[in-house]
This record gives sequence, C-alpha cells and structure tokens, in this order.
Amino acid sequence: MTSDVPLPAHAWPQLEPGWVWLCGAGPGDPGLLTLHAVNALRQADVVIYDALVQEAILEWAPQAEHIYAGKRGGKPSAKQRDISLRLVDLAREGKRVLRLKGGDPFVFGRGGEEAQTLVQHDVPVRIIPGISAGIGGLAYAGIPVTHRDVNQSVTFITGHDQSGNATGSLNWQAISDGSQVLVIYMGMKHIAQISSKLIAAGRPLSEPVAVVTTATTDEQRVLETTLGTIVDDIAAAGMEPPAIICVGSSVLMRQVLDWQGMAAGEPPRNLDPLGRGRPAESA
Repeated sequence: MTSDVPLPAHAWPQLEPGWVWLCGAGPGDPGLLTLHAVNALRQADVVIYDALVQEAILEWAPQAEHIYAGKRGGKPSAKQRDISLRLVDLAREGKRVLRLKGGDPFVFGRGGEEAQTLVQHDVPVRIIPGISAGIGGLAYAGIPVTHRDVNQSVTFITGHDQSGNATGSLNWQAISDGSQVLVIYMGMKHIAQISSKLIAAGRPLSEPVAVVTTATTDEQRVLETTLGTIVDDIAAAGMEPPAIICVGSSVLMRQVLDWQGMAAGEPPRNLDPLGRGRPAESA
C-alpha cells in the first residue's frame, strides 16, 4: 500500500499544529492499523515511534520526521521522562506530533503517563486506541482469549514492574483463583518466577500454556507447552522477546483454530480439543 490510497469518505479529524496524538499501532502487522492511525500518519510532521512498530507502518508517513524512542528490556533505551518531555517540546515548536506505540497505548504502554505529562504542560492530546498484542497476537496464533466452554474471565498481567524486576505487588493467589485464562505481557525474563508463583497458587503443572513471539509478523513463532515445563521448553526452543504468554485451557483451541497453519495446507490437529463431544454450534 502507498500513502495515495484514499481513505473512505468520513469526517476525519485534523491533526493540528501543536497537538500530540497518542496512537496504537497494533501488535505488528501493518494491516491491523486502524483508519484513524492511517489518517494520523498521513498528517504528522513528526512520528515518535516505539521498538515494536514495523518499518512498513512508518512508510505511511513519508513526509514526517521519524524519531526512534524504543524501550527494550536489557538494552540501552530512552528514559521515559525524556520521551515525554520531547513530546512537549515538539508540540511547543508547532509540530503536528504523532506518538506511535506498539499495541494499544493504554495497555501496558505507558500511554497514560505520556498523556498526563502533555496535559500538565497544556499540550492538547487525542488518544487513538490500537489492537493489543494480548488479543490480536493470540488471535493470529489461533488462540481465543475467551471461549464459552473455557472461561468467563481473562486477566492481563505485566511481567515486570517499573524497575524492570518481576512484579512483586501482585496477589498471585487471587489472580490464580479469580481468572481461568491469564495473558502475560513482557514476561519472558521472569517466567521462572511467574510460573513458580502460579504453581504455588494452585495452578496445575499440566495447565496448557502458549508463548507467542513477534506476534502477527512474518517472524511469529508459537510454542505450546505446560506450566510445569515452560521454562525448559522456552530455553530449548531458543525463544526470545517480545512475547505474549497465555495460560489456560483456551490454548488448546489452537489445535483446531491454527488458521495460519491451515492456510499453509496443514490439517487441524483436533476438531474437538476440549473434548466436549458435541458440535461447536450446539448450546
């Protein structure tokens, strides 16, 4: 696609000078951009983008200056304060600023912090949601985060706190008891601690787990494992972040819903992975 493809008729908002739009770019696949995101990319003077934003997405903004502000665990990264204040400075220069963040800016994306800084400095903002990797990335792996036969709740968890260490403030017992399916962002570094806490809280060693790395891109990989073997299996597979980890029986649905595998000619592995013994459409 190129930037001369017209958007459908609509009262599209204008990105005015001095404004900052905080926009979710989705989990990776450029096709998962919203139309509001495409509209923003076409108007921006400056795009400040995160590490997980694909180069093909930036091609929608050839007129703009592209500024990298990625934060990757264990690697040199811009400080959050510097990123936030850079947005303020650019807006005060009269630039039309697009802050482009992977996934959704308000789902473990620090979008709330950046937006608050802008408002505190009298910079007008607009928020454009994006598809979060915890939903879209798992969907690309053929894993529904909710399924009527599996769960009536799902919990989204970050794998580390502000310091980068394993999240210590979470009540793992309450999480384990209260939600059938868990979706863990940024959990690879501390997966040994996380899995141990869940097992100690009563989750079975045999509980299905999926690890999806670089979700929705051509480099996507999916590991199906269990809570008891996940640490060794990740190491054996040589998997690295960025990753989404899903814990729960909904992972089994990949055996019938691996749509990318089926598109490549692979048959479904199991038409009834939950062992319900009845057609899917039956009540």
